[in-house]
Amino acid sequence: MKTGNLDYIRENVKSVLKELPPGVELVAAAKQQSPEKIEAAIEAGIKIIGENYIQEAVTAFEAIGHLVSWSFIGHLQKNKVKKAIEIFDLIETVDSVELAEEINRRALLQGKIMPVLIEVNSGREPQKFGIFPEKVEDLARAIIAFSNLRLAGLMTMGPAEGQPEEARPYFRETRQLYDYLRNLNLPRVDLHILSMGMTNSYRIAIEEGATRVRLGTKIFGPRS
Repeated sequence: MKTGNLDYIRENVKSVLKELPPGVELVAAAKQQSPEKIEAAIEAGIKIIGENYIQEAVTAFEAIGHLVSWSFIGHLQKNKVKKAIEIFDLIETVDSVELAEEINRRALLQGKIMPVLIEVNSGREPQKFGIFPEKVEDLARAIIAFSNLRLAGLMTMGPAEGQPEEARPYFRETRQLYDYLRNLNLPRVDLHILSMGMTNSYRIAIEEGATRVRLGTKIFGPRS
C-alpha cells in the first residue's frame, strides 16, 4: 500500500470530521477495505467502523480489535449471528422478529446485552431489506420483550438512486418515526441513534436529524 493512498484516507477523515456538527457520529463503512486502510482511518480520528460482511469483519477485527467500536451495517443472516455478537458493539440492521429472536438467543448464551437498531425500508422498496415504516412500532414492541436486546434507535438507507435531495422525504419520515417511538416511552429502550445517510446523501440526512452517518467512498475513495 502506497503511503500516499493512506494519507488520502487520513485527509478525508479529518475533512469530514471538521464538517460534521456536534452530536453527529461518523461511521467509516469499511466494505472491501483492507485492515491497513481501516487503521489509517482510525489514526485520523475514526471511532466507529461499520462492516457489511461477517467474514470481512473477522479479518479486520483480528488486526484492530477493540481500538474502535464496531457496527454491523449489512444484511445479517441468522446463521452469522453468533459471530456477529462476538465482534460487534451494535447491530444496525434488525428487520424482523425472527432475526431479533436469534440475536437475543445468541446474546443470552454469550452473556451479552446487544444494542440494536431497527432497519427501516423508508423507500418501501420490495427488493430491499428493512421493515416498512408502518411496521416499525410492532417490531419495536417485539424487541423490548427480549431480555438481551436493547433498542437503541433506527437506521435507514434511503433510495440508492437519484439526486441527494430526493432522499429527503425518506429521511424525514424516518426521523418522524424515531420521534414517535421516543415519545412512547417504551420500557427498556434507549433511543439515541438515528443512523441515516451515506456518501451521496449524508448532508441531507444531517439536515433531517441524523445522529449518525455511514460513509465509505467519501473516506476510502471508490472501490475498485
